[in-house]
This record gives sequence, C-alpha cells and structure tokens, in this order.
Amino acid sequence: MHPQIHQDSPGSCPICHMDLIAVKAAPIPAATATQYTCPMHPQVLSATPGSCPICHMDLVPKSAAPAGAGAGELTLTAQQVQLANIRTQTIGPAPASPTAPAAPSVLTGTVVADARRTTTVSSRVAGRVEKLFVRQTGQVLRQGTPLFSVYSEQLQMLQQQYVLALAQSRAAGGTYQQFAEATAQKLRLLGVTAAQLRRLAARGTAPPLVTYYSPGTGTVQTLRVVQGQYVAEGSPLLTLTDLGTVWVEAQLYPADATRLPVGRPVAVQVAGEAQPRRGKVIFLSPELSGTSQITLARIELANPDGRLQPGSQANVLLAPAAPTAPGAPAGLVVPPAAVLHEGAASYVWAQTGERQFRRVRVRTGAATAAAVPILAGLEPGARVVTTGAYLLQSEWTLRQGSAETMNGVPL
Repeated sequence: MHPQIHQDSPGSCPICHMDLIAVKAAPIPAATATQYTCPMHPQVLSATPGSCPICHMDLVPKSAAPAGAGAGELTLTAQQVQLANIRTQTIGPAPASPTAPAAPSVLTGTVVADARRTTTVSSRVAGRVEKLFVRQTGQVLRQGTPLFSVYSEQLQMLQQQYVLALAQSRAAGGTYQQFAEATAQKLRLLGVTAAQLRRLAARGTAPPLVTYYSPGTGTVQTLRVVQGQYVAEGSPLLTLTDLGTVWVEAQLYPADATRLPVGRPVAVQVAGEAQPRRGKVIFLSPELSGTSQITLARIELANPDGRLQPGSQANVLLAPAAPTAPGAPAGLVVPPAAVLHEGAASYVWAQTGERQFRRVRVRTGAATAAAVPILAGLEPGARVVTTGAYLLQSEWTLRQGSAETMNGVPL
C-alpha cells in the first residue's frame, strides 16, 4: 500500500502496519523503452499510455535519468515543470545598498523609577503628625521643602535638656558644655537640622513641634501618612524619587542577551513620543524569570524634562543581527521559500540542466523575513529554485522511496 517504504529485513509498514513483502531487483529496461507516469503521482508507471488510477489524469512519457545522475538529481518533463510552476533565480553577491535595511527586533519594556535615586522618608521618632505639608503623590519637591511637623515627647525632652545644658554651660562651662554637645548630637541623629539647633539655642525654649524637611529633590511616588496620624519610630511615611534619569526594564530571551551587552547604547521608543530616545544597558539579569524562560535587561534613560513617568510602556529597538558569519560570502542569499529543512539539515534545489535539478545541502545563517544567507554549499552564479522547491522535494522523495513498477508488476 505504501511502496515508498523500503528496508533490508522483514517487518511491518510504519504507516499501515501491514507485513512487508519481498521485492526482487530486476534488470533495468533499455533506455529506448518509453515509460509513462502521472504528473501528480510519479509512483504510477506504465509501459503504455493511459490514465492515472488515482487522479485519472493522462499519463505522460517519463524522461530517462541522465547518465551519471546522482542520488540527489531529478529530471522532469516540460509539462511537469509547467504544472509545478518551477521558477529559478541566479544567486550572487547582492549590491550593498542601505536603502532597505533589515527591520530591527523589538523588546517590550516598562519605564520604572531609578532605584539609586529613590529615597524613603521614615519617622525618626514616635509621635503624632500635627501638620502634613505634602498631601498628594506626583508632587515635585525641592531639597529643603517642609514635609511634616510632628509632636514627640522624646524630641520635647531632648530639646529641653539641650536648652538647659546650654544655659548651665554659659554659667559654669566644663561638664555642662560637653553635655550640651552630646544632647545636640542625639537631636541631629533624630533628624533635627543645624539651623533648627541654632534657632533653639537663640530662642532658649523648646517648641512643641519639630518640622522635617525633604532630604533631596524629587517626585513623591508614595504617601503613607495622613495629617493627625500617630506614627511609630521607623514607620515609612513617603517615597521620593528623582526622575532625572529612569530605567526601562525589558524582557528578552537568553538568545538575544548577546545582542545587549552591558554598556551598549540602544534606542528606546516610549509610548506617546514620536522619536526614540538613546539609552544605555546597565544591567542583565543572571537568572531566568520563573518558568517563562525569559530574562531581564535594564536600560538607563536620561529624563531631564521629566516627561517619562514610571509605568509607561516602552519598546527597546535592537539592531538586526548580522546576516552572515565571518568569512562567509557577502550577500549570498536566497529567498526563504528556496530553503527546505529536514531536522538539523537544510537543502536547496539547484538547476543543473534545462529540466534537471539537483538537491544541495547548504549551511545557512541567521534568516530574516526577506532572505536566508547561505554560508556554505553554493557558489555565486548557481541557479536556485525559488518557487516549487517543495514540489521537487516531494517528487524526489516519492521516486527515492517507491519501487519502480509497470502496470503493478515489478520491473
């Protein structure tokens, strides 16, 4: 039932599982004997004209294989070439023209805040936030801007001790001066500024509230406190981020990691902007993300105008991979439809005569949507089948695997 199945020992057909039958080699008929075959089913052979028992098409004369034809060669009739729509192309070094560059690869990413420019403001003491100067996220603060005023019994006691030690040091000096300095150091560690200490010394009385100020310039990213709230020592109150630079975190497959080495400049297209921005790769994750088999690349972008907001979508544009390997013939490419793959091997069909074709194993490079670079196996000037290669492959497979018969009787 499947004459293309051959093996050297008894067994079963891997397709229909019928027992294989023995066939005997017969002498090859004279070259002058004309055989007829079906253009669509080349396994059908007959010594006389007729119709194909499968598709009922008229049988056509079969051309004898040329002398010395190899196992990978195939000869078709003119009608077969026409029916299969065989088209060929002469390959050679392509002109180096930058007018149609390969499209870059695109990695999907997200704009995130630069962790190196993010500061969390926590409560240095336990107390009640009596006045809150920052009421919403997204507010831009300058260094030294008031954040909140807190009433704390600990601060109140230390301020009173500091004022008393200063007064006693002016009268007796010595030990009281050292005590005043030690108390001032405790207040500094609790976030009281030098200017506040000078005002405290000049006033001579401890104010009920102590105001805390912004440690730097940035945008309020999170706000975890409301006015009148009692906070514990160490409670995080707000997060301040300087958006002068931001990160773009992009996902990529490990195979693309070699195209993004640390330090390489890349183009980043941010949603809502017409032109891409230039950034630099500063980090490649050394591990894969869970079961997704992807890794993370981090790109640093300058953001002097503050237009890039964390959470925005961004695409990292990778330059296209080089089409050929070092030492390969430059520009020796074929259309993707010309290349056939069998496992790890790749083949093309080359035209060797008017209607003669030969299967050639080739080594290919990184393919694009428009071309496949040929690294080995072909020379410039070869004619390669660009349309109909799959039909040639099917024809060759059938002829290789089928036992030649004439009217159902082995020759």
